[in-house]
Amino acid sequence: METTTRWYHLIAWFFGGVFLTNAVPHLVSGVSGEPLQTPFASPPGGGLSSSTVNVLWGMFNLVVGYVLVVRIGRFDLRQTKHVVVLGLGVLAMALLLAHQLGRLHGGNL
Repeated sequence: METTTRWYHLIAWFFGGVFLTNAVPHLVSGVSGEPLQTPFASPPGGGLSSSTVNVLWGMFNLVVGYVLVVRIGRFDLRQTKHVVVLGLGVLAMALLLAHQLGRLHGGNL
């Protein structure tokens, strides 16, 4: 059964990619026992949050990403347009994180 992809599905899937990508560094840092920046640190985005806060923030991002990708519209991995939109969200967030975290952790050479 063919369903119509609406414009707002594409926006939801783009931001789903953003949230899913943001989950990765927070979950990895959290389960590794390392602090990392979160919006809850002081100063926001610049200070470090505990590994527990990072696990919770990472899980929140994972849940939001899941809802945006799986529960809105009918995302299909076989549809190139769907995957490209999700991938653009992943790429956008990955570049932003690389720049921001690289600036704070010496990765921007």
